[in-house]
Amino acid sequence: MTYVISNIHGNYDVFRKMLDTVKFSDRDNLYLLGDIVDYGEQNIELLNDVSTRYNVYSIAGEHDFLALKYLSEYEKLKKSKSAPDAALLRSMTEWLEDGGQAFFDEFIKSDPDTKEGVLDYLSDMTLYEEIAVNDKDYLLIHAGIKNFSPDIDLDSLTEDDFFSEELDFRKKYYDDKIIIAGHEPTTSENGGDGRIFYGNGSIDIDCGLMRGGVLGCLRLEDGREFYV
Repeated sequence: MTYVISNIHGNYDVFRKMLDTVKFSDRDNLYLLGDIVDYGEQNIELLNDVSTRYNVYSIAGEHDFLALKYLSEYEKLKKSKSAPDAALLRSMTEWLEDGGQAFFDEFIKSDPDTKEGVLDYLSDMTLYEEIAVNDKDYLLIHAGIKNFSPDIDLDSLTEDDFFSEELDFRKKYYDDKIIIAGHEPTTSENGGDGRIFYGNGSIDIDCGLMRGGVLGCLRLEDGREFYV
């Protein structure tokens, strides 16, 4: 079976409970649609787990990308024993205040091998995945696609192209492909009901775990939804 989850945000216990709920096995595949880290306090445990699973595929969200950027910068500064310039300090502080502090605190307490493994895993995340399940084609991303057109070359896009725009779930992007994304919580603050939302050829699976919501999971073979 094929499962998709988004916006775990360092909540390893909730992630493990979801795996138990869906009875995830070595015969299944799981796609994590970004923002795996930040906010929660179990980022290292979560990354250590998913990095050892051959059937779990991670797509980067903006929090994963920023964590990689600033944790790498921190390691470089520590090694060179130099101070960050004003611009780096300012942008890193913004990341820390927007959920990065918990992950940073875990990271700096970790041993060198763990740090290296974390940075390697974050750097290996893709920006999108295209898969087919039961004769349906899916594009898996975290947020949106800047300057979208149906014939756009996804490989030519940068992180900013995927992170700077939210998906418009009212808009029809493809006639022959379903987009699944996270990033935009389906909670009541956005006019939703906290469940997986089905748009016009697109699906939002971010059920707002870090905003008082739940972790949502969608099984693509039969459309069954799971919540923890």
